[in-house]
Amino acid sequence: MKILFIGDIVGRPGRAIVRGLLPKLKEEFSPDVIIANGENAAAGVGITKKVYDELMDLGIDVITMGNHMWGRKEFMSDVSSCPNLVRPANYPEGVPGKGHEIFSSNGTKYGVANLVGRVFMPCIDCPFHAANAIVQKMRPETPIIFIDFHGEATSEKNALAWYLDGKVSAVIGTHTHIQTADERILPKGTAFITDAGMVGAYDSIIGVQKEQIIKRFLLSMPERFEPEDKGPGLFNGLVIDIDDNGRAKKIERIYRIVKDMGALKQKENQSDL
Repeated sequence: MKILFIGDIVGRPGRAIVRGLLPKLKEEFSPDVIIANGENAAAGVGITKKVYDELMDLGIDVITMGNHMWGRKEFMSDVSSCPNLVRPANYPEGVPGKGHEIFSSNGTKYGVANLVGRVFMPCIDCPFHAANAIVQKMRPETPIIFIDFHGEATSEKNALAWYLDGKVSAVIGTHTHIQTADERILPKGTAFITDAGMVGAYDSIIGVQKEQIIKRFLLSMPERFEPEDKGPGLFNGLVIDIDDNGRAKKIERIYRIVKDMGALKQKENQSDL
């Protein structure tokens, strides 16, 4: 199985870039499955049902989330109507949505799980224990298991990958919006990268307007963050080849720059977020 993973999609600009590049990437890599992190897909924070439907219409198979899962409060009542969305599995019991799920592509089953880190992040249940439980549930059905680990600390992401080496097919880090250059396949067959990066404005700070972030650092006061929508765009992602035994055989980074985001036409029914 070949999986194309798309890094954190930041707001409307990020969605426009995905719309513009994804057809070419499908042609180039011929993925069996497309997974994308969508926790920043609605105006840079959270996701809505409308944005979820938009991403599904682009041909994305599964959407993973992160610490901004509930950035749009109205989504709490909509999450049950988004069957291909996976929220962090280490939320406490009783939280809406599902933290892992088994899907199928051309008759081949594959598992997708989402976890959030605890280092420099809001307090949440242990991702290591949650990952253990997920593996025990999924492996009887499929050896192909993909985990999006949404975390801040590089050490925590590396630790989880080594902990799960040979138990899952891939542990892919998200959240920092900065693509790292440490992609590798661990000794027992688990693909890993500390962070897959983002899809958003190239001349920005993690997809947000530079002036807003800089002002926050200068004054240490609350500042509204808005996705940058001008200038060139950036597409970060990965392609992972996985064999029938669930072992990764290849991991390749994708780093593409779009000259002008404004030139990317968007569907008339696209959300304003």
